[in-house]
Amino acid sequence: MSDEISQAFNHPSERAKAIAGSTPRDRISMTDHVREVEIGAFQAERGVTQKIRFDVVVEVETRAESAVDDVDRILSYDTIAESIDAALAAERVNLLETLAARIADSILEHPLAARVFVRIGKLDRGPYTLGVEIMRDAPEGRRRLRLLAEAAPHPIVVYLADEVIHRDDLSDLLDALEGADAPLILCVDAPKTEAPKAAHPLPQRRIALLAIEQSAWVLAARDSRCVVVDSRTELDWAMKQGKISVWAPSKLVLDAVSGPGTDVTDPVALALWLADAFEAQRVITLGAPDQTGPDAYPADALPDLS
Repeated sequence: MSDEISQAFNHPSERAKAIAGSTPRDRISMTDHVREVEIGAFQAERGVTQKIRFDVVVEVETRAESAVDDVDRILSYDTIAESIDAALAAERVNLLETLAARIADSILEHPLAARVFVRIGKLDRGPYTLGVEIMRDAPEGRRRLRLLAEAAPHPIVVYLADEVIHRDDLSDLLDALEGADAPLILCVDAPKTEAPKAAHPLPQRRIALLAIEQSAWVLAARDSRCVVVDSRTELDWAMKQGKISVWAPSKLVLDAVSGPGTDVTDPVALALWLADAFEAQRVITLGAPDQTGPDAYPADALPDLS
């Protein structure tokens, strides 16, 4: 069998290796992902589901070692899974080719995706697999922003003063906030205990951020719905899953090119900065000093957001 024919039947990961250029790219993959899908052009395929296997390999425009073990600086595996989910949820399709193209196009919207291989096979049509494989390259001159973010959910950011975190009716408060039927990101105050003092502003900045994160963990310990997260990727995932996130600010603040400034001792200002960064639909404050308006509540309030 010739090399060309052999490569045609190889797994997408082997295909990617075979056509790699002089400077091979890193690759991430999702293989043997099986879903029950209604798909097909024949009448017998309507109203029934069949097993479909997805194998996806993505070449990325970064090297693994440059990611410094940082989930926000890589193309996440979630990108592949979400692209498959979105393509399946959009509408029923007749052709595997159409489905593969939609998955590939969605993945290539990510700024780090350079080339993608998508192989899809029907497993129930006989004692064999019927399938299609496509390869797509990222378009030249594409906008270097994650286009998927345009469809990202817009959260409600809620600032909780220190006394709110310790309320006896915290569970009732979270129930009320969940009534808003939108992703929630909770931002917390620093504890009222005196923080250590450093002789230099940069260490003092870190101390201030860590103090806020202490409160985040205290809140998480009081209600299992509250999960402490620190990366943009985790926040994006939690919003899409409808989870309640408690923001630990150090990572995003210290990594930001255009951050909230050198003074991060004001937790309310940090909450407003996060709300702007994630295009929040609403900002609610409970117990925040100097806050006025319909979404500013005293520390003991129980807002009705249904």
